[in-house]
Amino acid sequence: MAAEREMVVTQADCPARRVPDGTPVTIPKDTFVTITQALGGNYTLSYQGQMVRVDGLDAAAIGKEPEQLEFNDPGDGQIDESQVWEALKTVFDPEIPVDLVNLGLIYALDIDQARGHVGISMTLTAPGCGMGPVLVGDVEYRVGRVPNVREVDVELVFDPPWNRDMMSEEAQLETGMFF
Repeated sequence: MAAEREMVVTQADCPARRVPDGTPVTIPKDTFVTITQALGGNYTLSYQGQMVRVDGLDAAAIGKEPEQLEFNDPGDGQIDESQVWEALKTVFDPEIPVDLVNLGLIYALDIDQARGHVGISMTLTAPGCGMGPVLVGDVEYRVGRVPNVREVDVELVFDPPWNRDMMSEEAQLETGMFF
């Protein structure tokens, strides 16, 4: 869902992450910003001469329909692994309209129920991808919304290197890479 450039005024203080280093910033309420891209439920904005990314969950702050990501608490104090995978499927590569799971970028998931900790090993489509810190921030933010998750650690790994054969067949069809 790419969008043309659109100027908007923030409706509330808006959490964002600076592109490409992922540094958290807060855009104050009543600030003019320009939406330069809407993809995968997230928004890329131009703010004070720099690019920032706003998670779709916070879209109301820029006057857009917020994405919903809510999970039922299982009530046993445990992290539901299926909910973690569901959260991961809501994070999209900023350049390819496919989620990280179907792209094959998630290599391992480890849940420590006693600590409420989720460890994730993932890769990028290219080792020099400048959006790596932003994607890591997206994963931490969204997985952190799963009930009973207290801490999320994401490790970027490049062995084995990612290739398009790691994509699901659905993702290969969607991107025209299925042969």
